[in-house]
Amino acid sequence: MSSGIQPADLGFFSTLARAGSLSAAGRELGVTTPAVSKHLALMEARLGVALVVRTTRRMSLTPEGEIYLERARRILGEIDEMGEMLGAAKAMPTGLLRVNATLGFGRSHVAPLISRFVRKHPQVEVQLQLSVNPPPLTEDTFDVCIRFGAPPDQRVIARYIAPNRRLLCASPAYLAKRGVPKAPNDLAKHNCIGIRQGEEAYGVWRLTSGRGKSGAAQAVKIRGNLTTNDGEIAVNWALDGHGILMRAEWDIDRYLRSGRLVHVLPQYHTPDADIHAVFPQHHQLSARVRAFVDFVALSFSQQAASSKS
Repeated sequence: MSSGIQPADLGFFSTLARAGSLSAAGRELGVTTPAVSKHLALMEARLGVALVVRTTRRMSLTPEGEIYLERARRILGEIDEMGEMLGAAKAMPTGLLRVNATLGFGRSHVAPLISRFVRKHPQVEVQLQLSVNPPPLTEDTFDVCIRFGAPPDQRVIARYIAPNRRLLCASPAYLAKRGVPKAPNDLAKHNCIGIRQGEEAYGVWRLTSGRGKSGAAQAVKIRGNLTTNDGEIAVNWALDGHGILMRAEWDIDRYLRSGRLVHVLPQYHTPDADIHAVFPQHHQLSARVRAFVDFVALSFSQQAASSKS
């Protein structure tokens, strides 16, 4: 019996894991359920480990199976990418695309874009993972990361997607009760809603009057009785009148336009956090990466234009 991993096993196991059952995998592969079971048994015999736990109702992967699946999909993705780089599949994006984004922004903005993207490119399989903190850029865990601010790492490409201002805001009810701040120091007298995300310093808001070299920066230590790591929750607290919030314009623009939130200290600026699509340099020739990044950039551009009209 031949030993080790057979190239054909990679695609078979990826399909099996995606299908979720032997019978479903058989239908997708065009073979019988016993044939799928036999192929899996041969794989496990060659490897000397169990990859799948089979019960009468469901199928799940063992820890070894999870490792096998992760590596198999990565190898299959690299094979697809090599074909694209050689010009074999430039016309139609195909293969696995691994996308990472932050929790709130990913849920509200990136996930709907992916829904439209796969409808346009059904041959692309997208895996979206949302996380509080962005993954290290040195790890080849994702193909594209949607993140705020351009990374300093020169080993990756950061394509500018859209501007992103952070604004201070509060509900009209809160401002009517507690008063409207006139200067940054007034924030110390207010209840400020805190967000713990990423590696940014928590509890300090940096405000600048003016732009460029003439701008004067001021750091304000904030206090408040509400803190979260989820931006959507923080926005809801602000809408409920609990305090002043600093949040990205993309997340609160509709509430500012409707009047449910009011821009606080509009004459002061907070640090920009423009939106970028970040991906390793070796992915820049990948058709699926190029197509996705182009799609995201166009969608955000259209959304920004419609919000201004």
